[in-house]
Amino acid sequence: MKGILLGAAVGYVLGARAGRGRYDQIVRTYRRLADHPAVQGAAGIVRAKVGEKTGFGQRSHTNGQAPRRESVIPRA
Repeated sequence: MKGILLGAAVGYVLGARAGRGRYDQIVRTYRRLADHPAVQGAAGIVRAKVGEKTGFGQRSHTNGQAPRRESVIPRA
């Protein structure tokens, strides 16, 4: 998700300086790159490695579902 936000921010800044046509070209290029199977595969490997190291995104061992997150906003 952070990669998408970073790509959007870079595209916005470069596009704002170069005009709408260049911005659209940058966005198309970014999307083609991000959607490429090799990039998707590498991103999956990186996510798996980060998950191994941090435990982020791991499933609960009780029933195979992600743990339920409680709301940070108290209910009335």
